[in-house]
Amino acid sequence: MSDDAGPVHDADPVHDHHSTDDLPAERSADVARAEGDPVPVGHRKGMFGPSLGGDTSGYGGLERDILFPGASAPPYGGYFDDIADALSAATGTAYTEGVKVTIDRGEMTLHVDRDHLLTVVRALRDDPALRFELCAGSNGVHYPGQTGAELHCVYNFMSITHGGRRVRVEVSCSEEDPHIPSIVEVYPGNDWHEREAWDMFGIIFDGHPALTRILMPDDWPGHPQRKDYPLGGIPVEYKGATIPAPDTRRSYN
Repeated sequence: MSDDAGPVHDADPVHDHHSTDDLPAERSADVARAEGDPVPVGHRKGMFGPSLGGDTSGYGGLERDILFPGASAPPYGGYFDDIADALSAATGTAYTEGVKVTIDRGEMTLHVDRDHLLTVVRALRDDPALRFELCAGSNGVHYPGQTGAELHCVYNFMSITHGGRRVRVEVSCSEEDPHIPSIVEVYPGNDWHEREAWDMFGIIFDGHPALTRILMPDDWPGHPQRKDYPLGGIPVEYKGATIPAPDTRRSYN
């Protein structure tokens, strides 16, 4: 899991639209036009913008704005309009009041209010016009500078029924109230992904059947992939990390 996952980018605002290649040619340009203006959310010094120490990358003189993609307005282009229309029809106010759409680099992200998350993901799975059968997992993200929304969880969905359509869902919460509804009751395969996001980032997934650490020991202090976590020099004790001798391992021949 990487804490750089998600639809937000602090890269240059000149975008590469390579991911529109699988959309109808006459609508790829629509996707490009649907991208909102980048929104500055901070200023970075150095290659990685460290805040707890000096820059060690050799790029200490580099300065640039941190840009997140802005909200997009319909029409979005490609199949993105079909997704938006079907989701709005299936969820009503949950979509109109709780979802913001971003089109960036030819990809669609639904920024969903956590109170509406389960309504949205159930519609993504069950509505015949959507049918996103596969949740490819979720990732935690930590943005210390986003006051009140420091922790994000990003989900990636794919529709096999509709030829591999993809959509991303992103939900945020604060460090003081790090709660997001679990989607395991809708997508059971997300069980371990949510445990990892809890273990590494401290996001509490309400309703998860067994929200325990998955990598670190149960009594481990803190969440190691948060950007305010101290770096280096900490021995890690992985539970159950024993490897049987080769002659005692199960044979599949």
